[in-house]
Amino acid sequence: MHILLIHQAFAGLNEAGGTRHIELARALVQKGHQVTIISSPVSYLTGKCRSNRLGWVEKEQSEAGITILRTYTYPALHRSFFHRVLSFFSFMISSFFVGLGVPNVTLVWGTSPPIFQGVTAWLLARLKGKPFLFEVRDLWPAFAIGVGVLRNPLLIRLSLGLERFLYRHADRVMVNSPGFIDHVTARGARWVELIPNGADPDMFDPQGNGAQFRQEYNLDNHFIAMYAGAHGLSNDLDIVLDAAEELRDRPEIAIVLVGDGKEKNRLQSRATARCLDNVFFTPPVPKNGMSAVLSAADACIAILKPLELYKTTYPNKVFDYMAASRPVVLAIDGVIRKVVEEAGAGIAVPPGDAHAMAQAIRELAADRQRSRAMGLAGRRCVEEKFNRADLADRLVLLLEDMGRVHA
Repeated sequence: MHILLIHQAFAGLNEAGGTRHIELARALVQKGHQVTIISSPVSYLTGKCRSNRLGWVEKEQSEAGITILRTYTYPALHRSFFHRVLSFFSFMISSFFVGLGVPNVTLVWGTSPPIFQGVTAWLLARLKGKPFLFEVRDLWPAFAIGVGVLRNPLLIRLSLGLERFLYRHADRVMVNSPGFIDHVTARGARWVELIPNGADPDMFDPQGNGAQFRQEYNLDNHFIAMYAGAHGLSNDLDIVLDAAEELRDRPEIAIVLVGDGKEKNRLQSRATARCLDNVFFTPPVPKNGMSAVLSAADACIAILKPLELYKTTYPNKVFDYMAASRPVVLAIDGVIRKVVEEAGAGIAVPPGDAHAMAQAIRELAADRQRSRAMGLAGRRCVEEKFNRADLADRLVLLLEDMGRVHA
């Protein structure tokens, strides 16, 4: 099979960001399939171009069987909501024309968000006479409306209509969390497949001590509570800063935020204004460097705004934390809380509650043996239930079945 994936925010293992798709693509290649990925040269995490030159299309062949086509995208991704929409539409159009030129495609795979690239994938699938797999990684536009990013009534109506159209016209809809199934089914999805988020345990060293990272930031003797990921509106990192303020009486506890995003500059300014010298901001790290960074953590923080819709999510970072054998301080309710609590992999606190977060960090810092046991329990859970290799095998079976049905 030759699978064509349309994914504006695609990131390789040598880049910062979610790497679900490169890991799944590698699994497909190992089964004898070919994958072409049309993506953007503009980093979805940082908003910066990956190269100095922004051309129509740049071809990468980093490994056998996987071709990446970086096609023109309007570069002002993080300037404002208006410019963000321009970026989405520019990629939707350029990826369509580039996709037309990709020969011998067996199946077209579109992923959301951003949802607009789903239109590209659907149209290419229909023009090529091939099956269309639509993957839902976030419930857009519901999340955008909930956070307040999408406010215009006309745009909301159009977005909701587009969402229903794609669910109804996809040959299969794939979701990465069981919490999404009811939502997509109620809006017209006819055949829903769950391939949940997970992690590759082999990418992480559960015995690592992160000595180099600790030395770089002069944190050798500290208990490090680390957040690693996007610094965006949904991530509610102001609560982490509030928790850090409560922890100022424990100078041996450090709060480390690794990553980037449109909120990072504001968060740094706020931490400086409040003299939070126990908070450290560090640059984003490629996935192939995350093992060394997470090894430096004693506990890891996962947080989203206290919205009802976020109870449906399976955040990638939680599974990475667990694979790295680090206890999770989880400020997210819902399906991911069930995973963490059933595994005994951390402490769940109410979203939006800085005091509860600070108390959880105090508890873990006071009982290192308990923290270590939680981390080990989390890794066992990933190995047994959320191992990326096993999940990739399920995807391979799904795509092969779609190919056979359509043949």
